[in-house]
Amino acid sequence: MGVHIQNKIRLALGSVKDHASIGKAMIYNHHDRKAFSDIEIAVLRATGHDNGPIGDKYMHEILFLVSNSPGSIPFLAERISRRLCKTRHRLVALKTLSLIHRLLRGGNRCFEQQLRSAHVSGHLQMSTNSFRKCSDPWTSFLRSYAAYLEERVGWAINQAGKLEPVMFNGLEFGCYEEKSVDMVFRKLPKCQAFIDRVLDCSPRDIVPVADSLAQAALVNTLKESFQVYIMLCDGIEILINMFFDLTRPARALACDILKRASRQSKELHDLYETCKRVMENKNLEYPNVQIITMDHVLALEQCSSFMSTSTSTTPPPLSDCLTTLGKESKKEGNGDNGSSSSQFSCTMETKISKVWVVFEEDDGELQVPMAMDIVS
Repeated sequence: MGVHIQNKIRLALGSVKDHASIGKAMIYNHHDRKAFSDIEIAVLRATGHDNGPIGDKYMHEILFLVSNSPGSIPFLAERISRRLCKTRHRLVALKTLSLIHRLLRGGNRCFEQQLRSAHVSGHLQMSTNSFRKCSDPWTSFLRSYAAYLEERVGWAINQAGKLEPVMFNGLEFGCYEEKSVDMVFRKLPKCQAFIDRVLDCSPRDIVPVADSLAQAALVNTLKESFQVYIMLCDGIEILINMFFDLTRPARALACDILKRASRQSKELHDLYETCKRVMENKNLEYPNVQIITMDHVLALEQCSSFMSTSTSTTPPPLSDCLTTLGKESKKEGNGDNGSSSSQFSCTMETKISKVWVVFEEDDGELQVPMAMDIVS
């Protein structure tokens, strides 16, 4: 009963703080800064101290205000970062992080890129230092979720609605080439870093999972992990197919990627099974996680070591092998063993025959047609 009363008092005080902050923003609502002030008010209302999730109307309001106010995204990022940095309330912190996540998922590509640029320039920060001294499951999930969003900023939603990692070149962003060495050794580690952040958000205790806000945050995280896991599987398949065509250092790097994938596949399988049990949302389409055994990876590593210690050089092209084989066949044909070579040197011809061959059996005669007659 005492804890319940304390929570009510805390929520009431938080509501008073929200009204005070909104009133302060309205006071400074000058004509030349009206749009920016409206953005700040929308952020405060979206991340209030109430237990409810972020309302869609606040999301639409923020996106509408930003789209009609050029240059307002850095201001939006600063206000979100300030809200997260100043709060000591875990509920407000989680709602602020969820707001960032929804903005990354809900805006258009131009908005998403500008928000990513705000993060690179330092306007958007996802620091949870206010909860550094706490060690309960709630704050542990909060820190893990913040670390996940730090990684998530490095991914973009393409035109097909799928996540893909982006390359940072200052404030310019680009995508990796598909099915290439660049894809394998740059894109795959990005996928694995993403999966590691997802694994850190594992519900270690029923407390954060039982909360509706944590559930919503975890659902969006899981949905995005499904896409990245499928991309990881495609990359692993490409890596294995090109494994024996790689150089020795590249094969060593490939083995490290496969070892990491082996560990992640087991942990990801366990995470999905846990979420299936404790999550209220039962409509998630979990992928079938294929566990990569370490035995398979060690077998590839042994083959790579054998190839490295072998004294043979790189195999010649296939055309050269065929040419050499033809020359050896001619030498055998011109040798003393003419009878053995002549049976492969004659021209073979197939003719259809209508002759019936009679076979004698114990019960009588059986006639079967001889379908083919081979003559030379």
